[in-house]
Amino acid sequence: MTQRSLRLATYNVEWFNALFDDHGRMLDDSEPSTRYKTSRGEQLGALGVVFTALDADGIMIIEAPDTNGKRSTVKALETFARAVGLRARKALIGFPSDTEQEIAFLYDPDRLSARHDAIGNSSTSHGSSDAPRFDGTFRYDLDADNVSETIRFSKPPLELAVTTTGGTKLRLIGVHAKSKNPYGAVGHEAQMRLAIENRRKQLAQCLWLRQRVDGHLAKGDSLVVMGDFNDGPGIDEFEKLFGHSGVEIVLGTMPDPALKLADPHATMALQSKVGFAPTTARFYLAPQKRYFEALLDFIMVSSDLAAKSPDWRIWHPFNDPRILDIPELHKALLQASDHFPVTIDLPDVI
Repeated sequence: MTQRSLRLATYNVEWFNALFDDHGRMLDDSEPSTRYKTSRGEQLGALGVVFTALDADGIMIIEAPDTNGKRSTVKALETFARAVGLRARKALIGFPSDTEQEIAFLYDPDRLSARHDAIGNSSTSHGSSDAPRFDGTFRYDLDADNVSETIRFSKPPLELAVTTTGGTKLRLIGVHAKSKNPYGAVGHEAQMRLAIENRRKQLAQCLWLRQRVDGHLAKGDSLVVMGDFNDGPGIDEFEKLFGHSGVEIVLGTMPDPALKLADPHATMALQSKVGFAPTTARFYLAPQKRYFEALLDFIMVSSDLAAKSPDWRIWHPFNDPRILDIPELHKALLQASDHFPVTIDLPDVI
């Protein structure tokens, strides 16, 4: 990365929250973490190696530590950044989630200023079909029965107004879309019904996001949409049922390039004829006794930023030769999370 480039990252850190106490202090000890056969101290150490290697100006952290009456995402992340010695040392969040996982932005205040800047009107409990604020309720007809259902984000997207020290203005949206897995369903038919219902909700969330994207592009904003979509082109059989993946919807399905977002990893997956695609997450499936990989994490940019020929990178410990040459980083990426970071270097954005 050159000094004239801006590096942004998105990173889903598996249960980051479990590595801190209620006072935001790191639990750097030998007690087990949520990572298989990994202690809390080992996971924290691995995360320190990964975040240091990323050396990003701003990191959108998915599954960041919790904010509630007792706990503070900002305190935990700034404690972590201080202990590791990161230049990205200032944290912020937007609307807290209903879960123990937040979307947070950790950034270098010497290179960026950032503030939570939510767009859209507050919706009533009835909801709105016109891109309401992300802590509100969106109405959409999920099952084509001419009756719209209410959709909410359990983890409201984080909308940021970012300005570089050189005066460049960016809009960032951090995303953690709903999982499509049919958790809690018993029996094949019940699992299928819940899987389809979850798929519809995930697509509705992406339609909501796309409405917001359309608004920014209409104003000529330089836009970055980044995070974990729990979805990707060709990831399941329901795509044939609904026509498009949620990722395709957010990227844009219209022919005009100016109205589309760009992400080369998504493009590779969409254009692949043999199922070849990059991956950003690695999960162990106990029944099959093997690992499964998926493309879930994306950094999508507006056409003006894409025109700068940015450099995207998935920090995959097995697929990136630069990481294979650094044993400490290779091991750390496997210990730190079940997702791998994605970065983008934006030239001449200072």
